[in-house]
Amino acid sequence: MTSLRANRVIAPLAVVIVLGAVYALTTFGRSATLGAGRQVPPPRSAAATSVMRACPSPGLASSAATDVALIAAPATAGRGQAEVSRLAGAAGTTPLHSMTSPGQLSIATVRAARTVHRAAAAPASGLPVPTVTAQGGVVVQASGSMARGLEVEQIAGGIPSARCESPGTDFWFAGPGQHGLARIQLYLLNPGSQPADANVEVFTDAGPLQGNPDTGISVAPHSMVVQSLTVALRGSRALALHVRTSVGQVVAAVQETTRAGGSGAWLPVAQTPATQVVLPGLPAAAGTRQLFVAVPGTADAHLKLIAVTARGSYPPTGGTGLDIPGGSAAAIVLPSLSGIPAALKLSANVPITASVMLTGGSPGAPGVFTAASLPLQEQGVVAYDRVGGGMASQLVLSAPGRAVTARITEIGVPGAARPPQIVQISAGHSVLAPLGRAGGSGRKAAFSVTITPLAGSGPLYAGRVIIGSGTGGKVKSLLPVDSALTMVPLPHVQDTFITSVP
Repeated sequence: MTSLRANRVIAPLAVVIVLGAVYALTTFGRSATLGAGRQVPPPRSAAATSVMRACPSPGLASSAATDVALIAAPATAGRGQAEVSRLAGAAGTTPLHSMTSPGQLSIATVRAARTVHRAAAAPASGLPVPTVTAQGGVVVQASGSMARGLEVEQIAGGIPSARCESPGTDFWFAGPGQHGLARIQLYLLNPGSQPADANVEVFTDAGPLQGNPDTGISVAPHSMVVQSLTVALRGSRALALHVRTSVGQVVAAVQETTRAGGSGAWLPVAQTPATQVVLPGLPAAAGTRQLFVAVPGTADAHLKLIAVTARGSYPPTGGTGLDIPGGSAAAIVLPSLSGIPAALKLSANVPITASVMLTGGSPGAPGVFTAASLPLQEQGVVAYDRVGGGMASQLVLSAPGRAVTARITEIGVPGAARPPQIVQISAGHSVLAPLGRAGGSGRKAAFSVTITPLAGSGPLYAGRVIIGSGTGGKVKSLLPVDSALTMVPLPHVQDTFITSVP
């Protein structure tokens, strides 16, 4: 009986104490902490809703017309729009084309601008590197369903010449030096509405270019400037360029030309330096393979090469015992890989990046290029592919680590619908996957391709090749395939949070 009475007294008293504590917290501290309980897991990703790309070649005064090919793949529900606009300096941008159909290849033709806009050029630097405002360049702004899985490429003469990149603060390039070239030009595009300032570091086979870094290259909003590096790099046989911004964002692009009047080649953007990089997409076509390696640090690099081929992985002839001085770039010829579809895996004791040049390309091009790339996340998309009219197309898929199962889907190939290909790639091997239905000899056809690594796969690297059909066909185009995300990863969120009442 006594216990029952005690409980009747204690229970109300406990309620009063708890209410008092809550009152004290809200009155004096004005804050409360919500601790552990049943946790609602935060979303790990969200649908892409806005993507921007910029292309240097369309609208250049030196070219009559250049196409921009784009696709948002696969098709997703919801409204969306992709607008192609010309950079117009102080006037902003001039809309040219608008696309609203996800899952379909769209091609926009951009003719050279008839009027030259004026924008602020870069101030003089310590290097003999003239910087002038360039006429041309377009920006692609996609939203909604047109932003998911977006890929954009610039097309010259019906052949893809380069991937159009997103604005960023850090870009790397590696390739041939001035020896044997008529022109090396660096393009800096600012597709945004805020000014940008860029710095350029240059490394050659003779070491860092004296006077580096080239600082304070101003790029006005909605404008493009071009630097001619030919004189500064005279006599060099290998180069590496590092472009980074101190203010704003840009899209950087490098064009190399062997003769006046030629369209030349655009170097692909290389992966940020790392102690291990992979270069995908070496095709089965015969011809020279020349590797360009950049070592940006001060320590020398001890380099090891592994070729990932259809017969397995092995060090190619000339790929062992390589030492490259720090702060330099080097050219390495790999004759044993002629005609062998492969990826190259490079390992070093210090961070490096690299590209490979192969025989082929458009008139005035030193060759075609692939560069150090990251493995595909979610999917890779090829915006524009070609078969027929004497051309064939193929993918070179490589699994330098664990085995990979990949799904290849062709979008827009004429004729009956073609089911996706399921490709098995053994660990440490590469696979050649032909594309298109025309077989390289029938009616010309343009289409798009998605490459999706399936669950349980290891890292997948891909390169897309367009080649002249028949024995000994010349490589027309080579592009490493990058990820084209429909879902954007979100940062990790902690379990607990604190809320404050003002």
